[in-house]
Amino acid sequence: MTAELLRLHDVAQGAPRERPGASAAEHWPRLARATAALDPPFGVIDRAALAYNATDLVRRAGGRPIRVASKSIRVRGVLEAVRELPGFAGVLAYTLPEALWLASPRERGGSDIDDVVVGYPSTDRAAIAQLASDAQLAARVTLMIDDVAHLDAVDAVVAPRGRPSIRIALELDASWRAPLVGHLGVRRSPLHEPAQLAALARTVIERPGFTLVGVMAYEAQVAGLGDAPPGRPLRGALIRGIQSRSRAELRDRRGRAVAAVRDIAAAAGTPLQFVNGGGTGSLESTRADPSVTELAAGSGLMGPHLFDGYRGFTLAPAASFALSVARKPADDIVTLLGGGWVASGPPGADRLPQVVWPEGLRMLSAEAAGEVQSPLRGPAARTLRVGDHVWLRHTKAGELSEHLNAFHVVDGDRVTGQVPTYRGEGKAFL
Repeated sequence: MTAELLRLHDVAQGAPRERPGASAAEHWPRLARATAALDPPFGVIDRAALAYNATDLVRRAGGRPIRVASKSIRVRGVLEAVRELPGFAGVLAYTLPEALWLASPRERGGSDIDDVVVGYPSTDRAAIAQLASDAQLAARVTLMIDDVAHLDAVDAVVAPRGRPSIRIALELDASWRAPLVGHLGVRRSPLHEPAQLAALARTVIERPGFTLVGVMAYEAQVAGLGDAPPGRPLRGALIRGIQSRSRAELRDRRGRAVAAVRDIAAAAGTPLQFVNGGGTGSLESTRADPSVTELAAGSGLMGPHLFDGYRGFTLAPAASFALSVARKPADDIVTLLGGGWVASGPPGADRLPQVVWPEGLRMLSAEAAGEVQSPLRGPAARTLRVGDHVWLRHTKAGELSEHLNAFHVVDGDRVTGQVPTYRGEGKAFL
């Protein structure tokens, strides 16, 4: 199995105190030497960096179990390897078909993961039918809802009397409704107030064919927003002030909401099994909330450059990719083949891949990262030749996997094998 190729448990036991990649002048040339025989485009997972990040996430979680957010990985070998490490428990999937694949027994092509929570509501009728027709999958997979319509969608596919009970988790809106400014956070659940969450909890418990097992609340305005953006100290101070107030508000509101749902569930004889919260950027603050029983993290394993702007932690660049120089339109410009791997989110320069090696290269504002070519300008371009490799980091973690069939695993100064991505296994879930 690819998890055996990564062997994270072994390397994590002796995880280096120095962060891999701390010295760019050592890290990137080492990867370049190890992969010199490969033809771009290709992606790399540095085993030591992945192990370092996993170990550091567990340290930051302070004893709370971490549910791995598969959206930020999309490599089964990594999910399976991390699952074996102490401190990690379960998977937070992003679609129901993906969850069913991961939860299915190995003899049926799955990963045999017995605890998969779907982080987003699903109305996929074929996937719901598969879930409802398999008692083992129904015991392993939990659906996320924030509306009675999500329960109706399940019942419309298979009536309660014709299926095993479906595990349900409720999502509480964790955004902050700030005075004057208004909504701060992402647009997810409509359930903002404790009373709204409690009302839906009663509906789930009273409705045949469903079992309430958990609650989730993702504070994106804290976990996914760097509090120390490079070169922007005033913005950093503003973000820290917003996050401080948002954390305090959410701790009180989430605590009341979870307490209300716990009372309702306990009275019905079906106590809550988990309360999930946070993300890579908020492990310390979310773990301090006594209502939360587990944390979520995924990007923190792969180390994309979106997470470079945080004061409390620094990730190792575990995942990266290389493109080749295809032409030299000018002495100080090289053009890469490909590179338009732009991350989702608000359009901006921070969504572009980050050119990291050789140092001294930047994208041209008039073209940026193009579908089939990406021009770069800088002093380093003068020493590059056609066919040379240039190294980049993606803005987001899991989205890089959608452009690659596999990652080459680098252990020290050599490539030891490959781990296929979801795409490489023929899976395109979203």
